[in-house]
Amino acid sequence: MMIKHINLHVIEMPLKQPFITHLEKVSKRRGIIVEVVDETGLKGYGEAVAFTTPWYTEETVQTCFHMLKDVLVPQLLKEMITSPRAFHKRFHPIRRNHMAKAALDMALCDLEAKKQDIPLWQWLGGVNQQVPAGVVVAADSAEAAIIQIHQYVDQGYERVKIKVSPERDIDLLKRIRAKFPDLDIMADANSAYTLEDIDKLVALGQFNLLMIEQPLGVDDIVDHAELQQKVETPICLDESIVTFHDAESAIKLGACQVMNLKIGRVGGLLPAKQIHDLCLHNGIKVWCGGMIEFGISRAHNLALSTLEGFSMPGDLSSSSRFWEEDIITPAIEVVNGKVTAPMKPGIGFDINEKRLEEVTVLKEKLNRI
Repeated sequence: MMIKHINLHVIEMPLKQPFITHLEKVSKRRGIIVEVVDETGLKGYGEAVAFTTPWYTEETVQTCFHMLKDVLVPQLLKEMITSPRAFHKRFHPIRRNHMAKAALDMALCDLEAKKQDIPLWQWLGGVNQQVPAGVVVAADSAEAAIIQIHQYVDQGYERVKIKVSPERDIDLLKRIRAKFPDLDIMADANSAYTLEDIDKLVALGQFNLLMIEQPLGVDDIVDHAELQQKVETPICLDESIVTFHDAESAIKLGACQVMNLKIGRVGGLLPAKQIHDLCLHNGIKVWCGGMIEFGISRAHNLALSTLEGFSMPGDLSSSSRFWEEDIITPAIEVVNGKVTAPMKPGIGFDINEKRLEEVTVLKEKLNRI
């Protein structure tokens, strides 16, 4: 795999409506598109999904851009990388910076699948071309949340995730469940609780939730293990699972029954597949989480979600969920509650070059030395 040059596009687009959690209100999204070009002109695409400020993880758009431009890409361009797996082996000594690494991993995996002339999801080992879709509701009131849910149910979404916190949980979920008695609902806490809130977390069981996602500390596994012993509702770990070792530790301690896999958080498609395989072997359910992505990352999420262990609907909403116009064509679309993985090579979607140019705020071209 001889890489000729790599383009970094910093892009920014406004959301159609704000995405609100107890941690942050996101009204516009900035990210980095990585375009890897080989000696034949074939292109692979990845996306760095960090946010502008470090409210989800310590990485930001700015830190990812620095790592890509000044560290990862220059080293990659100096060497002959034979495969995406060789990339991970070579860059293992560089600590963390998973979202920056994931952007390159995604682009290299896309490129490799295109070189082999097969869809990325098949190259990865996927078995389910049709993937069930879920959606996140992050509104500033119960009334607004209910309106959003009605819209998503009408569009065929099979699962809804509600953002909760100690200040907004019991009453919010009671009102939503009253309106939607049979809907699959999960609660996402983004680490808003502690073990002192055990009574509240136990009380959430009355709403027949699919799971409670990351209720405790962002880097915690031990307290989650204690919590899972005391609540009937399955605990799902998100931010706590950054490495394969984290996943192993969580399973050994009984810290969860479900894991949310995000490609950016764990460092790429290949690390995500390794964790998926571990969970499948140990009977832990997995699903693919979203990061308010643009179309390229969304396409990679779709490919990952075709793997055998992804039995639960992921955050695979239509492109129109967030964007007036996405940067891929055709746009990703949920039909009858499902998203179908494309049969074209690689991610299976074309890049809307005109739209990409319109939303690019900074571009760097890095050539082989």
